[in-house]
Amino acid sequence: MNASVAMPARALVVDDNAMNRDVLSRRLQRSGHAVESVEDGHRALERLKAQSFDLILLDVMMPGIDGYEVLARLKDDPGLRHIPVIMISALGETDSVVKCLALGADDYLTKPFNPLILQARVDACLLKKRVHDGEMRQLQSMERELEIGRAIQAGFLPDALPQLPGWDIAVRFRPARQVAGDFYDLFPIHGNGGVFMVVADVCDKGVGAALYMALFRSLIRATASQAYPQGTAHADILLAAAALTNDYIARVHGRASMFATAFMGLLDPATGSLSYINAGHDAPLVAGAGGGVRQRLGATGPALGLLADQRFDVGRAFLAAGEVLLGYTDGVTEAAGSEGAFGEPRLAQTVGAQPARSSELLLQRVEAALDGYSRQAAAADDITMVALRRAMD
Repeated sequence: MNASVAMPARALVVDDNAMNRDVLSRRLQRSGHAVESVEDGHRALERLKAQSFDLILLDVMMPGIDGYEVLARLKDDPGLRHIPVIMISALGETDSVVKCLALGADDYLTKPFNPLILQARVDACLLKKRVHDGEMRQLQSMERELEIGRAIQAGFLPDALPQLPGWDIAVRFRPARQVAGDFYDLFPIHGNGGVFMVVADVCDKGVGAALYMALFRSLIRATASQAYPQGTAHADILLAAAALTNDYIARVHGRASMFATAFMGLLDPATGSLSYINAGHDAPLVAGAGGGVRQRLGATGPALGLLADQRFDVGRAFLAAGEVLLGYTDGVTEAAGSEGAFGEPRLAQTVGAQPARSSELLLQRVEAALDGYSRQAAAADDITMVALRRAMD
């Protein structure tokens, strides 16, 4: 027999006939492969759980568990289904071949064995296995890179939320993939007394959106946290953050056609006054102390990064005792269920169904409604929520 063109592999021969096992084992060993053999299906399954193999040659007709059953169990096992299986039998009927292929066999040989055909089938199956293994290694490498990206991206989110006397804050960040295009941020404006918040969603998904997420977030935070002169109006800080971020993205990265919708707010915790810019983002909701949604903070300008020199207006709102502000991304309202998207009306109904005793409890309520509506199906988009509640006097 000519030497096999396939690289040496580890094969398992399963046959209740000792002579057949010996013939197959010797022919595979001559081709440079390491071979183990067992006489029935029970022992085959035991060996496959204990040892890694690159190829299985499996007899169809065996006492106890026959080859059909062993093949079916292999293909039902995520850890074993990738191993190529060549079915072997003295039966030459078409029905047997069809049944084996339908169960997931990679090839079929009949006894007595033709050495050249055996070698060709073995080589073809091993080549398929090595292509699969290479693809899996590449996929695992990509997953490791994405996991590194996820960890780096997590570093762009705040380590801790600001502690504000008389306020409680809660957040949710549920990426649909390893990396996300959503982000949120909350931080104090030193020397000003205000707290800056942003909830944003970069267009598109995946790695590209995640890279721009880092850029948008860094530009907004760097601009908003500058050392502004004491007494600088909240509106001026918001306008500076929006204008610088928008113009930099549009002028420097305009070819990429990347943009972000964003809600940026500056809260005065002492008074409950909120100045904000809504750059094309989903309108945050203000829930009243007694329940219900009393205000939606709609758009005051276009999405960031579309065109340079855009005009942004500053809106104003007020949070009284017991009221809560909920900012969110469209992963919430676009969550899919049997009746279509979750939608803003359903979100508003959920938020205003009863008074929010805390920001955390409000987010738990929204999460439960989302999971129930989508029946906990995998989210198609990132979900981000930020809730700020003013305590009752």
